[in-house]
Amino acid sequence: QVQLIESGGRVVQAGGSLRLSCAASGRTFSSYTMGWFRQAPGKEREFVAAISWNGGLTYYEDYVEGRFTISRDNAKNTLYLQMNSLKPEDTAVYYCAADAAGASYYDWPSYDYWGQGTQVTVSS
Repeated sequence: QVQLIESGGRVVQAGGSLRLSCAASGRTFSSYTMGWFRQAPGKEREFVAAISWNGGLTYYEDYVEGRFTISRDNAKNTLYLQMNSLKPEDTAVYYCAADAAGASYYDWPSYDYWGQGTQVTVSS
């Protein structure tokens, strides 16, 4: 089992940057595909980015590619999301998630474990 705790969310002005972190417990973090999802009020949860177990493969949704970077440090059991050039439409609760199978990285029901979320608010 994996427990996930996100941090780093806060209020930031448009054009600014944030780095989210997701600390994982458990010895098997390095075996999971990890993902970031977000959910804005009144909207469905949506895929943001994912990374393979060893960091060799990364995937991004179109609306964040080139602005966001997902990375992981398996020695520290930590997942990151560097967010640059933030826009008001990036405002949402951001969740990290762990997927044991790694088959459908963009599909939130495929993920086995979830954090509690961290709020990111981008002011215009």
